[in-house]
Formats: sequence, C-alpha cells, structure tokens
Amino acid sequence: METAEERGAFACIDAERQDRTGYPEVVYCAGKTDGQSLTIIRALRERGVPALATRASPSLAARVLSAFPEAVYDETARTITVGVFCEPQNRRGLVAVVCAGTSDLPVAMEATRTAEFFGSVVELVCDVGVAGIHRLFARLSDIRKARVIIAVAGMEGALPGVLAGLVSAPVIAVPTGVGYGASFGGLAALLGMLNACAPGVSVVNIDNGFGAGYQANMINKLGCP
Repeated sequence: METAEERGAFACIDAERQDRTGYPEVVYCAGKTDGQSLTIIRALRERGVPALATRASPSLAARVLSAFPEAVYDETARTITVGVFCEPQNRRGLVAVVCAGTSDLPVAMEATRTAEFFGSVVELVCDVGVAGIHRLFARLSDIRKARVIIAVAGMEGALPGVLAGLVSAPVIAVPTGVGYGASFGGLAALLGMLNACAPGVSVVNIDNGFGAGYQANMINKLGCP
C-alpha cells in the first residue's frame, strides 16, 4: 500500500508500469529534493521494482548508497541504479553511443547507462566530432556493427547527419547544451539535427540522454531473438 505521503504529497508510485510497457518507472531527480527522490526509490524497491534514477546529485547518491549499499552511482552519467532489470550477461544486440566531444560525455553516459540498464549491449565511442572527422572514420567499422546509433553532439550538431550518411542503422540524435553564446544552450544543435539532410535521423530533446537510451534499447531489442 502507498503511504499518504506517496499518494498525495509529491508522488504516486507507478509500480505497474512494467506490466503495461515492459519497462519499470524511472526516477527523474532534477527538481526533486534528495528526500523525495530517496522516498520514491525506496518505494519502488519495497515493491520489488529495480530502480534507475537520472540527474542524480552526489548528495543524493550518498543517501541512496547509505540506504542501499548495493546501489551503483555513475557520477559522469548522474545515474543511480538499485537492483537489476537485466543481468549484464543477458544483455543483447548492440547500441553504439557516439559522442562528439568530451564535453558531451555526461549526456552520452546517461544514454549508455539507460540502454544498459534495460538490457542492451552498448559500445561507447568518444571524441569523434566533425572537427577531427578522421577520428570518426577510424571507428566506423565498430559503429557499423550496431543495430541503432545514438549520436550526441553540441555546437552546430553536425555529427548525426554525417553518421546517417555512412551507416545503415537508424540514428538517434541528441543535441547538447555545449557551445558558445550563439549555440543558445543547445537550440542551434537541435535545429541543425532536425534539418539534417541525411535520412534515418530522429531527434530527442536537448540533453535528453535518457530518452535516447530508452528509445535505442527498444529499437535494438526488436531485432533480438
């Protein structure tokens, strides 16, 4: 049974989401207090639901690790996992997460940890943006093995369109807020990706590594036995 706090004060736990969609509820921690996020994570675990928390701060991670010593915190990805949805040895297929620059790595890692949590094998390819495009060409043979590709980039957001012209897999583009003033916090990259002339590109919101990782996992699993 949910407590009154869970029902009315700030959260209504959706413990049946996995029955409806195949995937459990995920905790988005930004905008919540550490206490609120911890209460939701605890409620999920009490119901036997594995918990993935995104945009988690170090202070929240410390509280979760104190309550759940088995929890795993990735400081770069800003994710916490408590419990296992898919054992690592049971992950399937292949998702390539291609990151334009090191500054984009937090968003790329959020996508990576999300896809891994839900059961995909992930290959992370870092620092292969178009400013040094030879670096991308050097990793193409690895990237082309993937069933779906996540391309994470800021600045002008050119990487997804370039990739889509070189591979046969669908490309999920993730614009980041990385860039100088006229990047408008990722808006320039978002518009560039939406206007990519290469077919096969879909775009999620600015900095939405979680959304890209979730969607990539769903596509990846379509081709898995």
